[in-house]
Amino acid sequence: MEFLSTPEAWISLLTLTVLEIVLGIDNIVFISILSGKLPQNQQKKARQLGLGLAMITRVLLLLSLSWVMTLTSPLFNMGSWVGITTGEWFEKLAISGRDLILIVGGLFLIYKSTHEIHNKLEGEEDDEGNRKAHSFWPTIVQILILDVVFSLDSVITAVGMAEHIEIMIAAVVIAVIIMMISAGSISGFVNKHPTVKMLALSFLLLIGVSLLAEGLDQHIPKGYVYFAMAFSVLVEMLNLKMKKNSKQPLKLRNTPKD
Repeated sequence: MEFLSTPEAWISLLTLTVLEIVLGIDNIVFISILSGKLPQNQQKKARQLGLGLAMITRVLLLLSLSWVMTLTSPLFNMGSWVGITTGEWFEKLAISGRDLILIVGGLFLIYKSTHEIHNKLEGEEDDEGNRKAHSFWPTIVQILILDVVFSLDSVITAVGMAEHIEIMIAAVVIAVIIMMISAGSISGFVNKHPTVKMLALSFLLLIGVSLLAEGLDQHIPKGYVYFAMAFSVLVEMLNLKMKKNSKQPLKLRNTPKD
């Protein structure tokens, strides 16, 4: 543990913690949307359990780094597997275990976000016009599936930024604790404003497409994705501010003179 006495170790811990929080925002949004569909008394439990499972998944992956690194080794060549020999990109496309996880996770996220957007536009009602109820454990299973996908990306990032496993685990634990503290506020804000919720679902759709492209060896720089998301959030905050101001009673600019 002597490495903790060096400033480089603390800088690495701080940088990695911030990065883990940034990468975990997608996870919080997804958990907030799914938990918001549960009864009020189960929402907090679902958020805490979902983030707790995310932390456990990431720590377990960090403790099995040798196995995680094998996930980047190609399993098969896509062109030869499907019998297609034309097309330079398709012929050279090698699929690894990590790629398979990203492809499946991306497709799942695209499906879920599209399904949620459809429900918001068309309404979540059964044939008799009643609002559909959502069960606790099926919701947790969906959260766990995406936890694995987001955790894999997070762990691979951590491996590239830190040399010591202790720093990686500490950064993950600190980041998840911060996310647990802020999850309630984020969830409440997202569920309170329908337009913000629709924007969040659009972000999840964008992230799903990004994961799918990454799994197919088409890298989309995360800086572009996060810039687009940040710009959209800024515009939405301005819209919310404008709506809030429009609801306030107008004040007379000039007071009557005696």
